[in-house]
Amino acid sequence: MSREERGRRAAVEGFANEHIAVGILMKRYQNVSLVDLPLSRYDIIIALKKDGEQEDIIRAQVKTVRNVRRKDEKDEKDEVVKQIVFKGGTRAGADRIYKSNIKEYRIDTTMADLVIGIDEDDSGRYTLYFVPTCLIEALNQDSIAISRIEMLQENYEILENCKNREYVLERCKSIIEKPRRRKRTSQKTQRSDN
Repeated sequence: MSREERGRRAAVEGFANEHIAVGILMKRYQNVSLVDLPLSRYDIIIALKKDGEQEDIIRAQVKTVRNVRRKDEKDEKDEVVKQIVFKGGTRAGADRIYKSNIKEYRIDTTMADLVIGIDEDDSGRYTLYFVPTCLIEALNQDSIAISRIEMLQENYEILENCKNREYVLERCKSIIEKPRRRKRTSQKTQRSDN
């Protein structure tokens, strides 16, 4: 498959997943919509009713969960890990001219309130992961394995409080404090100088 065809398929899958996420969220919150603004850095608006008539608007970016192959540190075999990437501006099908990552960015609180990772299992069932952008800023990384954020799987309490930084960071302490996977160091670095 050509690079262009892979890019086109990824773009179609991304658009489809935005619609699927909207449908799932609409059944729960009713007032949910895709954003039809081509320059927007978020895909979905969720209007939550808070305290009477006041609405709270949540801006969400949808990201497809991807399988990534990497080396296992213990037995040095390849393993496949499902992860959510927190970067934007890289969709291959968005434009035809590739210019060395000049549009690439990490999603943060200025762009969206929430990243929704959408994962499709082998039976066609979809699972949503709600990752507040304030958590992404605290993690300071471009992606995360979904095995590390299992507590965010369909955690609607986190979605509804995603703008409350103190709340999110307190509830997600275990994610922040859990050490990231260490990169393998070369044998030269591991050797002691005797």
